[in-house]
Amino acid sequence: MKAVILAGGLGTRLSEETVLRPKPMVEIGGKPILWHIMQIHAVYGVTEFIIALGYKGEMIKEYFLNFFAINNDLSVDLSTGKTTIHDGNQPKWTVHLADTGQTTQTGGRVRRLRKWLGNDETFMLTYGDGVADLNISKLLDFHRSHGKIATMTSVRSPARFGRIGFDGDRVTEFFEKPESGEGWINGGFFVLNTKALDYIDGDHTAWEREPVERLAHAGEMVGYKHYGFWSCMDTLKEKSYLEELWNSGKAPWKLW
Repeated sequence: MKAVILAGGLGTRLSEETVLRPKPMVEIGGKPILWHIMQIHAVYGVTEFIIALGYKGEMIKEYFLNFFAINNDLSVDLSTGKTTIHDGNQPKWTVHLADTGQTTQTGGRVRRLRKWLGNDETFMLTYGDGVADLNISKLLDFHRSHGKIATMTSVRSPARFGRIGFDGDRVTEFFEKPESGEGWINGGFFVLNTKALDYIDGDHTAWEREPVERLAHAGEMVGYKHYGFWSCMDTLKEKSYLEELWNSGKAPWKLW
């Protein structure tokens, strides 16, 4: 099982932080939010990641190239260049870093990853800015139980997010960022068959618009309702909120 993480957007609504670094590298508790998202998946055995890079993607590459040095004590012998890692207790993850273009939309980024995915493979997809106390195993079991192409994790949140219409568990409508009302919204944790890539036209396509709408209208999108904690990190206020939760020692998404 692979997890695709979208990490290429500009993050303009968090410009105080993202002018210098990509949003997935904005830190919560001294660790990039990207690391937190990967930990959520790894708790449930999903340890192979494909990171879709774009804006300042070189910073994400540098982070993983220097992962051991950043996350451990080390000694460097300057006469020989030999480096010793002390007490290296590192995750057994495989991380693929794929450049998907500077201006490519979210759907286009996923479509560009076709060569990294099998012809009839199930994979996970999420954004590089949201955390939840989501049980990945239950989500995967739910996806396998219905036999459709796509599962969208839905959560409750204010009306500034897109709303989802349901018929039982089947998604019937998807309304991107309605003007009023509350309801179930796109929580950003998807399980997909690679057939979903056929619903994406090209680089200009936003995943959460035409492809999701087409899958819903075709009866191939099913919603998994998550009643627990979920938060994105679109604004400085939301970053501060997540930071406060982490510093309290009771961050709900810390499942590890």
